[in-house]
Amino acid sequence: MTRTIKFSETDRVLYLTKDPELIRGQLAGKLRLTLSDVKPEDLLDDINTDAMTPAWVCFSHLPAEIALNAYAGLMYEGKRIFAERALMDGGFVAICSGKRKGTGSSRETAAQCEKFAGIDIVFAESFAPIHARNNINQGTLMGGYDLLARFEAGEEIPVTEFTKDLDPISAKIVELGGLFNFERAVKDGAVKIDPPSTTKRAMTLGEKLIAKHAYGASDELFVKPGDILLVNVDGGYSHEFTTAQVHVFLEQEYGSDYKIVNPDKFAVFEDHLIYTDVVPKFEAFAGKIQTLRDLQVEFQKHTGVRDYSAKDGVSPGICHQVAREKFIEPGDFIQATDSHTCMGGSQNALAFGVGATEYAALIHAGFTSIKVPESIRFELIGGLAEGVTAKDLILFILQAFAKNSQTLDRIMEFTGPGVATLSIDERATVANMATECTAKTAIFEGDDKLAEWIAARQTHLTVDQVKAKFVSADEGAQYAGGVHTIDLASIRPMVATPGDAEKGIPSDPTNGALVADLGDVKIDIAYGGSCTAGKEHDLDLYASVVRAELAKGKKVAEGVKFYIQYGSHAVEEYAKKKGYVDDFLAAGVELIPPGCGACIGCGPGISSTSEQVTVSAINRNFSGRSGPGKLYLASPLTVAKSAFEGKIASASEL
Repeated sequence: MTRTIKFSETDRVLYLTKDPELIRGQLAGKLRLTLSDVKPEDLLDDINTDAMTPAWVCFSHLPAEIALNAYAGLMYEGKRIFAERALMDGGFVAICSGKRKGTGSSRETAAQCEKFAGIDIVFAESFAPIHARNNINQGTLMGGYDLLARFEAGEEIPVTEFTKDLDPISAKIVELGGLFNFERAVKDGAVKIDPPSTTKRAMTLGEKLIAKHAYGASDELFVKPGDILLVNVDGGYSHEFTTAQVHVFLEQEYGSDYKIVNPDKFAVFEDHLIYTDVVPKFEAFAGKIQTLRDLQVEFQKHTGVRDYSAKDGVSPGICHQVAREKFIEPGDFIQATDSHTCMGGSQNALAFGVGATEYAALIHAGFTSIKVPESIRFELIGGLAEGVTAKDLILFILQAFAKNSQTLDRIMEFTGPGVATLSIDERATVANMATECTAKTAIFEGDDKLAEWIAARQTHLTVDQVKAKFVSADEGAQYAGGVHTIDLASIRPMVATPGDAEKGIPSDPTNGALVADLGDVKIDIAYGGSCTAGKEHDLDLYASVVRAELAKGKKVAEGVKFYIQYGSHAVEEYAKKKGYVDDFLAAGVELIPPGCGACIGCGPGISSTSEQVTVSAINRNFSGRSGPGKLYLASPLTVAKSAFEGKIASASEL
């Protein structure tokens, strides 16, 4: 019998409005809103996972504990809108918000904080892809405003109304009560998933990579958008922010003697929390952070996966950067518990982030499911002007395409003669920020430059062997998102602005603006680093500005802190070999060893007051993510030049 749901007279829906006082009124039980009281444009768009579960909440790995501080990062005028236990004690059964719910990090804690606070249904105009997937794996129902209106009219609605638009596998996961039950049913033969019956057709780059990994398919397979299938996973990784949940979930589901497939191509990294010890506000969480580290060590010893733990307190580097250097190959399908996993797409691989539940299931089974996404193609022509970088390119795409959802849940494919003008690291910058576009992922076509880059770092492969792994789109492939030509020469130095919370404009990477149009924006902090901007080529860019300014007799502007953090040990060694370190130190730059840090508010470079202004080369400027101040996203060149000028400035004269 199909399960049905009906709201009782006492059941309440929490409407996340742009007016924080309306949210507070609902939480306090003084106000009860219905859909007739709220217009879609009144609801918060782009609620990001940092707002739902900021970093400090994620220091707890047990979902019931995480739920105590649901939405702790949703702030107004420096104060939390949701107090501790506010959602849990509010008596709400559902939550309603606007567009693109759950943007940002792949952290499954965002879905868990609602589920374990008593929320059974989440309503929104649209959902970010990874967050939607995490809801499905948790068994949380998702719906649109039409279903909400029917509930509020007193209608009893079958669960199939929520699952009818899901692919058959996602619907089955919800029906069986979660992903682990589904995986078990597939392995036991209780559920059989046949490969798609799509006939021969021209395929995009992403479609070909998916078809190549079809689980249980013996013949050549063709897929099209909307097809659902099981796919083999080649490799992946987790880090100390996520591994504890993976380990606990696997023990709960399969016992203390559980095993995983192919441990040699999976890894753990100690990178995200490596510098939390220097952040005063995290002192109270030292015990929880150590527990996360200890559980990751336990997981690594239990499974035998690659170990990229810190040595003597120093991380080997950020997971996405080290994975590029060490084991991501063209044609791979990579899954990891971090939304910037899509950075691997720069290496002609299919890579994107998943939540802890999905990662645990796939490393145990060796397969996962995928609904073939639509694709959008960017044909790059020409070359970038002096003083312009790939960061400016992706900021342009965010403002021109992502802001109006043209990239939403699509694979962003990058081809054309302009690709060859970009270094491999610059391509990685673009692929890295596909998740900020709320895309499924990004994939670059392969070329000689890529083959040489990989072979130089993964010495078990020759250049010819790398080339043999390349996958390319078929001529005549169809792109639902269109084919868009971008002349790289037309790109200008850009930033993403901090938004304006009081006007309902969230801090968001899609708030693009030209540096030339900003006027005087004085800064307190310039930060260069993160997976997006801590690569070898990024160090070249910082150094080009630093050396030019030193030649003028200038140093970092008075009152400005300029930080550069290496993305990996290999990048640090590169900087030393090139002689950059002495120049950085001479100019007044503060150097930070490899790892994550300011990007997630867990290291040097974060703001300490709401008045401070930061210009940063990281990937996200969500409010509060890197401290309470205002944060502008910019390229490594703009960050470096701004550090010397004391205000946001481009390095166009270079």
